[in-house]
Amino acid sequence: MTTRLILITGLPCTGKTFIGKQIAERFSLPYLYKDGIKERLFDTLGWSDRAWSKKLGAAAYSLLFYFAEALLQAGQPFILESNFSADSASTLRALQEQYGFLAVEIQCVADGAVLVERFRQRWESGVRHPGHVDPETYDELRATLLQGRLPRLELEGEYIEVDTTDFEKVDMEGVLKRLEMKTLTQRPGEKN
Repeated sequence: MTTRLILITGLPCTGKTFIGKQIAERFSLPYLYKDGIKERLFDTLGWSDRAWSKKLGAAAYSLLFYFAEALLQAGQPFILESNFSADSASTLRALQEQYGFLAVEIQCVADGAVLVERFRQRWESGVRHPGHVDPETYDELRATLLQGRLPRLELEGEYIEVDTTDFEKVDMEGVLKRLEMKTLTQRPGEKN
């Protein structure tokens, strides 16, 4: 059997976690996401400024890929979520070469101006862990958020783009149908 790995990626505030948790619940899959790990590190080690947040972010990525590799070794389908960078994409390609998993990349995209506003509202609401120091990152991320999307990961497998500009218009049931359990594992050479 070839393991399926669902990768959820996109810029901050595109709804990656919202979508990932629905997929995990529907299919009873392990769900690993960088911010969840990073927030555990904040709660254990504390938080302070942007430099510390970046340091724990790097540690969170290291742990994310450590856990991902353990699940790949076990042949377990799972969900991996983050705003994957070019460096992360090369790590994922190396893991795909080593373990032969087929990827389902779900890219969350949205209008850039909407993302900038969501980011501002998120930090002002106080719902996000303070360790992320979002007020300090706003100016740094603004130009990136305006792009509305990240580059594709370019892994072997399926690509699904979900426009989250208006969450009420997201066809989540359509996304879930494309991810029916029968597609989470397949024998080499089988078609979807």
